[in-house]
Amino acid sequence: MNKIFRVNMTTLTAKVEDVPANWAGLGGRALTSTIVSEEVPPTCHALGPNNKLVFAPGLLSGTAAANSGRMSCGAKSPLTGTIKESNAGGTSAQQFAKMGIKALIIEGLPKDDKWYGLHVTKEGVTIAEESELIGKGNFAVIETIEARLGKKTGVMTIGPAGEMKMAMANISVKDPDSKIRSHGRGGLGGVMGSKKIKFISIDAEGAPGITIADPDKFKTAARVFAKALLDHPVAGEGLPTYGTNVLVNILNEAGGLPTRNFTTGQFAAHDNISGETMHDTIVERGGKTKHGCHAGCIIQCSQVYNDKDGKYVTSGFEYETIWGLGANCCIETLDDIAEADNIMDDLGVDSIETAVMFGVAMEAGVLPFGDGKGVIRMLTEEIGKGTALGRILGGGTGHVGRTYGVTRVPVVKNQGIPAYDPRSVKGIGITYATSTMGADHTAGYTIATNILNVGGFVDPLKKDGQVELSRNLQIATAAVDSTGMCIFIAFPALDIPECLPALIDMINARFGINLTGDDVTNLGKSVLKIERAFNQAAGFTAADDRLPEFFKFEPVAPHNVVWDFSDEEIDEFWNF
Repeated sequence: MNKIFRVNMTTLTAKVEDVPANWAGLGGRALTSTIVSEEVPPTCHALGPNNKLVFAPGLLSGTAAANSGRMSCGAKSPLTGTIKESNAGGTSAQQFAKMGIKALIIEGLPKDDKWYGLHVTKEGVTIAEESELIGKGNFAVIETIEARLGKKTGVMTIGPAGEMKMAMANISVKDPDSKIRSHGRGGLGGVMGSKKIKFISIDAEGAPGITIADPDKFKTAARVFAKALLDHPVAGEGLPTYGTNVLVNILNEAGGLPTRNFTTGQFAAHDNISGETMHDTIVERGGKTKHGCHAGCIIQCSQVYNDKDGKYVTSGFEYETIWGLGANCCIETLDDIAEADNIMDDLGVDSIETAVMFGVAMEAGVLPFGDGKGVIRMLTEEIGKGTALGRILGGGTGHVGRTYGVTRVPVVKNQGIPAYDPRSVKGIGITYATSTMGADHTAGYTIATNILNVGGFVDPLKKDGQVELSRNLQIATAAVDSTGMCIFIAFPALDIPECLPALIDMINARFGINLTGDDVTNLGKSVLKIERAFNQAAGFTAADDRLPEFFKFEPVAPHNVVWDFSDEEIDEFWNF
């Protein structure tokens, strides 16, 4: 990948630049966070002219490596005020990589009140005024762009939430089935909306493709790597069969399934929303139990969920979404949750932030717990239409909590806490507290070792070993996020000795270099330190690396445990 595309929305110009030497060895998260740290003033307004939106494929994106189709997107987050990287599947990462695009950097704000679409080809970026699609949902955008430019066209788009610059707005990405994948968490859709960009279309026609420095070595390593993914019981069996929603029953049994806005750790109706029930429902209705979010995915943890008449409702129906509207909001029917998921995809809102927000809104009395139809109505009639109430809800969990005076508000750095109670799964609490991007389970997924016994076992109810576990996983994740790989490769990487060396061998064969395991670890450490330095310059301190105080004095059933880490113990995380 040998060029940078830079778009200036103030002058409405685009240019192609050479890749600076210090960016040449970077990809994905490492590159987006480096660019943001170098070019974005940390104290700038996230929706103002000085923020930049950066897209970068990973180091292995566009190759034949399994599960390598992730695109990273970075900016300063309007939700958290921190640096932000979000990666998504879909078709765009592979298209960028095959065209030799190292990164797309979008800067400035338009001088007028017009909306625009960007079109990316191997030659550069063109900017055109857009009026037809303003106010439209993401599905309509994808359908229209395909009608204009052809089915092979890649699309990254914002829905109405992004146009309204809501803090929980996503950037949505077309997947191989012309459905939606998301750059979720952190409100990056609001940044794209602030720049008056409705969509980015991608035409990779004539792309030169990827040159592999050592094709034979690459093929050998790729075979070993793919075998490791398929041989692992989680990546090769559990996720393809039940999707990520396999975790509902597992976390419920562990007492770590946050229920009724984090008041207890088990949900009486867990079977109604479980991965097993979802699997049987999908089979009965003629959906798909296995489905990839990008070409080359062999884990296939996604699925296609149909209604009772066999018609498409949603795909990529994830555990965190189902937990959030299910256990956390006490909605007991998968059909209501699936319909809400479809609406969230179309509006372009983060399904984790939205679900956690609704839990707080229910506690505030805005609507009753368990009211699935009420959630659907508020998504369409309030958030989707940008009413006064919809704007409050669209501001996210912390905003709703402050507006209604709720004290049980599960956020860190203003971002909603997802899916795992940190009192009864203590490792993930360290990740939530110390992540450079607010509460984010994917930043250091200790559930693997705390709950699933992957990479050993660290007792989730005890403090011993949790800081080290989270630290090691956050370092590894920052490196993996830079390769374009799906985070679920971590399961075999932790358990199967051949997996990680094969990943490193693929990178070396791709570029003709000689990285070692220590080099990859150092890359992860470097990424975390770059991100932390940005946050510190933005005004964040160790005092922001804390969980909400209610976790300390409200024991969670069934284990009746609290969050009991001292500030000093949490701060040990950064000693590397």
